[in-house]
Amino acid sequence: MVDRVLRAPAQYWMLIMMWVRSSMAYPASFVVMLFSSMVLMVMDFVAIVLMFSHISSFGGFSLAEMGLLYATASMTLGIADLFTGSIERVGERIRSGTFDAYLIRPVPAFLQAAADGFALRRLGRPVQALVVMVFSFGRLDIDWTVARGIMLAVSIVAGSVIFAAIFVLGAAFQFLSVDSAELANSFTYGGQTLTQYPLAVFGKEIVRAVTFVVPLAFVNYYPVLFVLGKPVPLGLPSWIGLLSPVVAVVMVALASLAWRGGLRRYRSTGS
Repeated sequence: MVDRVLRAPAQYWMLIMMWVRSSMAYPASFVVMLFSSMVLMVMDFVAIVLMFSHISSFGGFSLAEMGLLYATASMTLGIADLFTGSIERVGERIRSGTFDAYLIRPVPAFLQAAADGFALRRLGRPVQALVVMVFSFGRLDIDWTVARGIMLAVSIVAGSVIFAAIFVLGAAFQFLSVDSAELANSFTYGGQTLTQYPLAVFGKEIVRAVTFVVPLAFVNYYPVLFVLGKPVPLGLPSWIGLLSPVVAVVMVALASLAWRGGLRRYRSTGS
């Protein structure tokens, strides 16, 4: 088991590099796809900018603060989507009977599913998020401390892991219900849309749900509140954002159990 874990990064790197070389065979096409994906994603933030042309704050957040919230949500999903987003195609593989190929190769099925069709153009989302983050930092007056700097950096890693775990949980559920990719998307891409806004505007029940049921609030909302020095809803402590790495570890454990359970349940199509 230890040997398999140690070999996993090299195996995953080998798989994604195969897809990268494939996509870079047509560099002009790659550049066009990357640019077009960035333009499409910029429209989300443009909508926020247009909204602030009529208001000065939203849910207690200024435009620059909203920019930071948007950037962290988009960056964490973008990183998770880049490295694990392909796993949502498991249902399609199961339905067509091609998932069996994963099981007879000397590489873990999870690594093959996560790297399948690795698309470098997905870099467009985190790159665009980085641009928005730089824009926000230039307009924010934050009293930076070591704790706030560490919190922001760690939250991006932890948030990416949380989204990646949700991708895996959604893929694992497809072993039970093959045509459920859209349900998983409601928690990943839909979760990113939710977390790019101040969660308090959605009401206390939503905040409780994304704190204690599907912990999307730990992706960026609680860490950003800590960085900006804003009060936390529901009477929760201001340091709750520090729990993001713990939540990420718990989500990874749940995703691992779900994936293993799905593999044990898998019986092939017989084709």
